[in-house]
Amino acid sequence: MPLELSYKKGLLEAGCDEAGRGCLAGSVFAAAVILPPDFSNDLLNDSKQLTDKQRYALRPIIEEQALAWAVGIVSAQEIDTINILNASILAMHRAIDQLQIRPEHLLIDGNRFKKYHDIPHTTIVKGDGKFMPIAAASILAKTYRDDYMQQLHEEFPLYDWKNNKGYPTKKHRAGIRKHGVTPYHRMSYQLLDNQLEIPF
Repeated sequence: MPLELSYKKGLLEAGCDEAGRGCLAGSVFAAAVILPPDFSNDLLNDSKQLTDKQRYALRPIIEEQALAWAVGIVSAQEIDTINILNASILAMHRAIDQLQIRPEHLLIDGNRFKKYHDIPHTTIVKGDGKFMPIAAASILAKTYRDDYMQQLHEEFPLYDWKNNKGYPTKKHRAGIRKHGVTPYHRMSYQLLDNQLEIPF
């Protein structure tokens, strides 16, 4: 089923999505994207349904053709302070803050959001598989976060972040068990099956 371009016809609509919410390490990233009213791309879909290669092929197309786009970031330390739900919403707010064009409506992936100034919003569960602006935002959030995790991997190669991107894989948990934690780990998360096993 093809994705829809807009939810409220005739409004300048920004799609918003985040990446990295379930990770044990690293910042959470979010993107906001305003697509033109004539935008069309048959490949565009929820980033989780695409291959790495497809996501990175779509990123420059989105960036070149979007009326406006931006990426917002919230650090692991901030996540530990305000929790991941608030951090995900804050990352979206930071992305919207940077848009060069002010949207008239916000289309948010998921079911929770905090009002952004006076701009009305609509939350859509699994919206990245239903609306193009959210799908575009999901691709930017995912690829920029993947780039960031690749950089962190070079600094801390013992956790296999280049492959797991900070998600709780066996290799990542084994790295924590053996080598302890890094400044990029989210200490408010259950990093191991038993928190007491973490060697500080």
